[in-house]
Amino acid sequence: MAEALRGAGDILRGEIALFRQEMADNLRRLIVGLAAMAAAAVFAVVGFLVLVDALVKWLATVVGSEALAALIVGTPFLVIGIVLALTARSRFSVDGLIPTRTGRQLRQDAVVIKERVTHDE
Repeated sequence: MAEALRGAGDILRGEIALFRQEMADNLRRLIVGLAAMAAAAVFAVVGFLVLVDALVKWLATVVGSEALAALIVGTPFLVIGIVLALTARSRFSVDGLIPTRTGRQLRQDAVVIKERVTHDE
């Protein structure tokens, strides 16, 4: 019985280490997602400001190559911002933070411990 308890303690320590590693990996992914979201915001704001400037210049001149140039420059910023925002949003999943490997391993370990205790009796 003592050996089974020692084995259970070893398994529990291993599970805790796995849990910590998985949570650290999930946190790292979350930080990368936040950085991507910040970058998306910067690109979106720059694109919006350039497009607004282009609209103002276009309205002021009615026909202007300067406005067309601003639209050509502003549109890619807006597209990049949208793509970055969609990419970042896909990384922000609550399911991604749940330690699935740890739960699966705990269930397997519970079966092994139960078999050992039953076998030792």
